[in-house]
Amino acid sequence: MAGNAEDMITLTSATQDLSGSDLSGAVAPDAEDLVITDNSALGIYEAKIKGQTAAGIVYNKVGSRVVLMATSVLPEFRGKGLAARLIGGVLNELRMQGKTATVTCPFAASFVKSHPEYADVLDPAFPGAQLVWHGH
Repeated sequence: MAGNAEDMITLTSATQDLSGSDLSGAVAPDAEDLVITDNSALGIYEAKIKGQTAAGIVYNKVGSRVVLMATSVLPEFRGKGLAARLIGGVLNELRMQGKTATVTCPFAASFVKSHPEYADVLDPAFPGAQLVWHGH
């Protein structure tokens, strides 16, 4: 992400960005200014607030499937639910494009488990290592 990748914090659990929240779609301040873009040259979906890069998801494309590998948030934007809004926005966009996702990022996996409305976006053959559902 535009020059500040070294300042990013990779999220490995749901509590890192949401300070104990239940991932229910917390809204960051200035949420209306949140813009998500696909920086395909770097393989990162970027979230910007007022033009400033705030968070990103590193991805890899495999045909019509997108592997979401790592979510990162700049320190000054942590604890505002931004990572959850970014993941939800990316999954909504993939759904609209008719693509599927494989989620290997632990934070994104926690988000999807907490939001079953995104289950249809997951690739049925490769949902992600942490998202293999055992039958009920």
